[in-house]
Amino acid sequence: MSLRRYSEKRDFTKTPEPKSGSSSRLKPGVRRFVIQKHEASHLHYDFRLEIGGVLKSWAVPKGIPFAKGEKRLAMHVEDHPISYRDFEGIIPKGQYGGGTVMVWDYGTFQTQSPTPAKDLAGGKLHFILQGKKLSGEWYLVRLKKDDKQWLLIRGGDDMKPVSKRQDDTSALSGKTMANLANSKKIWHSNRTASTGSLLPFFEPMMAKLVKRAPDGDWQYEIKYDGFRALAFIQSKGNVQLISRNEKDLGNKFPEVLKSLRLLNTENTILDGEIVALDSKGRSSFQLLQNRDSGDEAPPLFYYIFDLPQQNGTDLRSVPLEDRQARIKKSIRRPAGVLRVSQVLKGDGDALLEQAGKLGLEGLIGKKAHSLYETGRRSGAWIKLKTHREQEFVIGGYSDPTGGRQHFGALLLGYYESRKLRFCGKVGTGFNDSTLRSLRTKFRKLESTECPFTNLPESRSGRFGSGMTRAEMKRCHWLKPELVCQVRFSEWTDDDRLRQPVYLGLREDKDASNVVREEAT
Repeated sequence: MSLRRYSEKRDFTKTPEPKSGSSSRLKPGVRRFVIQKHEASHLHYDFRLEIGGVLKSWAVPKGIPFAKGEKRLAMHVEDHPISYRDFEGIIPKGQYGGGTVMVWDYGTFQTQSPTPAKDLAGGKLHFILQGKKLSGEWYLVRLKKDDKQWLLIRGGDDMKPVSKRQDDTSALSGKTMANLANSKKIWHSNRTASTGSLLPFFEPMMAKLVKRAPDGDWQYEIKYDGFRALAFIQSKGNVQLISRNEKDLGNKFPEVLKSLRLLNTENTILDGEIVALDSKGRSSFQLLQNRDSGDEAPPLFYYIFDLPQQNGTDLRSVPLEDRQARIKKSIRRPAGVLRVSQVLKGDGDALLEQAGKLGLEGLIGKKAHSLYETGRRSGAWIKLKTHREQEFVIGGYSDPTGGRQHFGALLLGYYESRKLRFCGKVGTGFNDSTLRSLRTKFRKLESTECPFTNLPESRSGRFGSGMTRAEMKRCHWLKPELVCQVRFSEWTDDDRLRQPVYLGLREDKDASNVVREEAT
């Protein structure tokens, strides 16, 4: 089957599904697969294998078999473009396949035969999956004289079935089917409906925290301390700036929108960081947070470091260096507050040491020739930090003491196995304006229940930062919705923050995604 049937079944002015999209090959014999849980007219699992430049696809009504020899009916459907492996969200009601789609599992697969397309044509394919949830051998076997009906059969040893929670959790975003059904996974332009203008929203690629620079072919960029933002440019007059958690940042940063309208491009998506610079040209999250406090506003810029789509062409499967070259060609000289993130060559450890001397937060490392992996933290991008800093969930606050007003300290936590764990208090880094502003936000989130699952503690803790039942009586609880950025010196032996300093609220992060960052 060609992609013609795929295109004929869809109205791309109404559905966020990708029109097309190729993919760079992995090493010989290794290809990608994706399984998408699809709540349409009936619930089923769409099983897709990368063969012949497309995703060969089957609908499996009863789900994946786990016991050796177990068979499931798999209905052969039209081929899908490679870019469909990243699609997760809502197909509008009334469109073909209308309903909620989750990336249930993804990864790579290998075949013992070097000619999988020929094997499929012959009616039997033996393959080995290596995914986030699935691993091991399976077969696809065509039923006699019927290209529509196939069997998906578990080969090799039995595999332990995924849990009920895993079955309802996206391998790509960590969201449940209900989360996805209630979220807005597509950016709609402000143009009239007759233009059919859509640009698909996707979560940006993530960097994995590591302790030291790895060996191999890597390049580096300065790690900016600001708001990660995707710029969706439908046309010069039709631009949006969206955070990684799908919040519109355009009203907050109108100077960025104004500059994006200067670019001679359309149907384009840029990936970058909105930053405020201090007097030494270093990005400062605190300055970015306090730029509207009445003091002299610091310089603000949008540093662009990737180009997932340009002029309607999906570039996520194009090697990193090619995407960077396109950015430089598109922005040959500064356009308003737009800047291009500069690539640094050299030894990663030496560059990190120099970054520390300059007072920078750290470096982002990117593996040579890497692809843009939507919403993933695969390790092809890494972050190296000169000091410890991450986001935490605000679960409550203590009463003010001395001459302070509004509140004393914030009670912080992070999620572990979907449970919010208390990890300490932060009482420094605030000015009067910040204290007052936060206290105003707290009024809408007041709660009678403690959100931390590891409280109370039996004693005050080795370092005096524990939370006993008596201490909790002096605290006020909040619904865990606000996220803040905190700098600290280290984690203590009893898993508390040492010397934490509040930097500002993270409006671009969802509380449910906040976990403890550990360097590998």
